[in-house]
Amino acid sequence: MTTPAPGAEGLTLVQGSTLCRSAASGDIVPWHPQGLFVRDVRALARWELTVDGVPGELLRADVDEPFAASVLLHVPGDPEGARHGSLLVTRRRFVGEGMREDLVVRNSTARPTTCRVALTVAADFADLFAVREGRGRGVAVTATPGSDALVLTAPEHDHVVTVGANGEPVVHADGFCWEAHVPAHGEWHAGVSVEPAVAGRRLTLHHPRGQDATPSHPVRRARDGRADAPRLETADPDLAAVLRRSVEDLGALRIVDPEHPERALVAAGAPWSLALFGRDALLTALMLLPLDRGLALGTLKTLASFQGAVVDPDTDEQPGRIMHAMRFGPPDSLAPGTRDRSYGTADATALFVVVLDELARWGAPLEEVADLLPHADRALGWIEQYGDADGDGFVEYRRATPRGRLHQGWKDSLDGIRHADGRPAEPPIALVEVQAYTYAAYLARAHLADAVDDAVTAERCRRRAAELRRRFHAHFWLPERGWFAVALDGHKRPVDALASNPGHALWAGIVDEEYASAVAAGLVSPALFSGWGVRTLATSMGAHDPMSPHNGSVWPHDTALCIAGLVRYGFTDEAQQLAMALLRTSGALGHRLPEMFGGFDRAETGRPVPYPTACAPHAAAAAAPVLVLRSLLRLDPDVPRGTVTCGPVPPAELVPLRVSGLRIGSATVDVAINGSGWSVTGLQGTPLRIEALDVPRR
Repeated sequence: MTTPAPGAEGLTLVQGSTLCRSAASGDIVPWHPQGLFVRDVRALARWELTVDGVPGELLRADVDEPFAASVLLHVPGDPEGARHGSLLVTRRRFVGEGMREDLVVRNSTARPTTCRVALTVAADFADLFAVREGRGRGVAVTATPGSDALVLTAPEHDHVVTVGANGEPVVHADGFCWEAHVPAHGEWHAGVSVEPAVAGRRLTLHHPRGQDATPSHPVRRARDGRADAPRLETADPDLAAVLRRSVEDLGALRIVDPEHPERALVAAGAPWSLALFGRDALLTALMLLPLDRGLALGTLKTLASFQGAVVDPDTDEQPGRIMHAMRFGPPDSLAPGTRDRSYGTADATALFVVVLDELARWGAPLEEVADLLPHADRALGWIEQYGDADGDGFVEYRRATPRGRLHQGWKDSLDGIRHADGRPAEPPIALVEVQAYTYAAYLARAHLADAVDDAVTAERCRRRAAELRRRFHAHFWLPERGWFAVALDGHKRPVDALASNPGHALWAGIVDEEYASAVAAGLVSPALFSGWGVRTLATSMGAHDPMSPHNGSVWPHDTALCIAGLVRYGFTDEAQQLAMALLRTSGALGHRLPEMFGGFDRAETGRPVPYPTACAPHAAAAAAPVLVLRSLLRLDPDVPRGTVTCGPVPPAELVPLRVSGLRIGSATVDVAINGSGWSVTGLQGTPLRIEALDVPRR
């Protein structure tokens, strides 16, 4: 898939822990939030191409893959100079543990010509997050020219970048110059490679200079991922296209723990979140289970490896707690005041248990699940001891030091949790969705206990879940408002804003039937539903701002969880309305769903309004359409129990619909829907049986 790159936003290429952010022309301009970043270190702070002293006019910029782009430039002729005819310049760029750029100068005239091609190069080894915050001044760098390479070093930090080139360049401390002789109707070629060594570790470039890029590692992985993904046939072009783009983007966001390269992991997003974030990784892995069990297993194993063991106020670490974020870059690359791991999240610990159970339900080997059960029990131990520090039955958060994260749910901006009148909530704060995730975690652990005939654990966890559910309704439901509080504050007072968070409570199943209709009505009300998705905060609230990340914008993964919750409770019409809105949003945005976008009303703007610093690609946003599709299929396997429940409720616009190649246990399953009904095939000869769900009527 080739996607025209937006000129104003420039090019963003990503492959695992490598990110290249440049102008649409391909140039990396100093003093801008651009650069080639490898393992969170800016390996290139400047990369500017000129031909005969001019940069060239941008004709086209295409992102061919998430990690590859092509740029076409025009260099006009100079009638008074040595060169009369114009030239076309192509820059073909690949990223992956460094960068490679192939340069082609094309002469379309009948006369041979000569031109001077120059590439200005500089590094500063600045930290990625410092660059984002405008503090990216980097460190002192020594430039050493060689015969065909420029070596840029920061000895005190043990960082080295070797920029090599062919085509007989002249190498100097600022870059490369070529005297390019271009035949009539011919081309001149040169190639440049950027090979970093970060913290003394030499990295292996995915696309070596002079070799065909097609068989390189990221290309193989991306194409293998597309080939292995379930196949979709649908009447709706947006659904097919957004799922295809999702697979590509999630492949590009794969990262590696150097200690365990066999484990599948995904970064939260590019350009600013190329790290492992516990909450994002767990939600992404859960949503992708119909496509890939390996990501969930790799994520759980990695998070278990770094599960909290001690009490450390500087990082908010506590025994049993699942971490908030971890960066695999070198320690000296970290932004001031950060560590390689932080634990300031209130929800990842419960989600760890939920995802482990979902992995078992989709058919992961029970021995692999059993190896992680002690970590699930430690997670529940954190919930009961540290998460509920005051013993009131709810999980709250409060940062241990002023340097910690003020808010520790998914709405973690400084103003993310506010009362209806706009006042900030005072910590410790018990979020509505965190209680819902905790409820789901107890039921998940009970289900896992059933699978190994542990009746004592199953009974204890179900009892805990039932008590939490009772207390939840007593304290969070606001009868005078007709909705659930978004949180309880430090004085146990309801934070009474109308927000999207209770949609997550529907997804987790904690809401009693008598209250579910009010939640459903709120999610599709004009105050919360923008026409493109569910706003994070209703327009009627005091803190509402359509361009605030958590007080009015729309997040695709948030809307997808609301859709799943609506389907769970039988609100099919509302779920279909939100699902089609999200699909049309993807179509309006080139089928790449960003981390978030503005919460303006669809009738007001006619198109989704981009959020300037949103990550795109973003893992949870890319996974959201998969959850939407699964929700509309109402597909819920339970391999330990030997059942697969299904009862599709797709909107008419998607029918006929066929999904082929879903992996459930050892089976490969196809689900087909047409005007006369639906069918599931592929379970013959397996111990699994279909349990058909009636179409809900509301």
